[in-house]
Amino acid sequence: MSTLEIRNLQVSVNTETGAVEILKGVDLTIKSGETHAIMGPNGSGKSTLAYSIAGHPKYTITGGSVTLDGADVLDMSVDERAKAGLFLAMQYPVEVPGVSVSNFLRTAATALRGEAPKLRTWVTEVKDAMDALSIDPSFAQRNVNEGFSGGEKKRHEIMQLELLKPKIAILDETDSGLDVDALRIVSEGVNRAKDANNLGVLLITHYTRILRYIKPDFVHVFANGKVVEAGGPELADKLEAQGYAEYVGS
Repeated sequence: MSTLEIRNLQVSVNTETGAVEILKGVDLTIKSGETHAIMGPNGSGKSTLAYSIAGHPKYTITGGSVTLDGADVLDMSVDERAKAGLFLAMQYPVEVPGVSVSNFLRTAATALRGEAPKLRTWVTEVKDAMDALSIDPSFAQRNVNEGFSGGEKKRHEIMQLELLKPKIAILDETDSGLDVDALRIVSEGVNRAKDANNLGVLLITHYTRILRYIKPDFVHVFANGKVVEAGGPELADKLEAQGYAEYVGS
């Protein structure tokens, strides 16, 4: 069992007019096997939360703490956070020219496992993951995300999730830009990873459509840089029906 604990997290970002506070005291606890959905309007700070946990240098932590199994996440470098068991699926996955998907995945697995995967076993792992996500085998020789469609990029990220086996996965608007078929395939991949590895999931989304496939245990409403309401799956249905109007300005 692993636990990601976020306590009174406060984060600011520097702008031309000075520092602007984005997160204003976030409290969340995500445990192995749990799925937490964070929903909220644009600009509420959801993605800032994801990138701050992952260690993006754009964001400055001004208060609070983040721990994974008691270890201080905020004191770790980005690669140390990954090795500790944190995984971030980005809303807009970046292209990595000159690095093939095959080399990228094996290098990442080697760094996390402490030794290179046995080639025969690794080839089978990658093939099975690609088949399950309906990824063409030729993608293995293409540069990471270069020329990929939005759906291909998201499926590639979920392939990473399945192969790298983190403790806690933060999925930042993984449903963004996906058609119905890609959404189903990506969601099934998340569910497989969760079931296989007792994964804890923090799922950031605007819409309930992905929650039809990835069933949340907890739903948190995010507004004005903090959690303003929490509940079960029924809270997502309320948001679908009524929107975020009552939370704006909270």
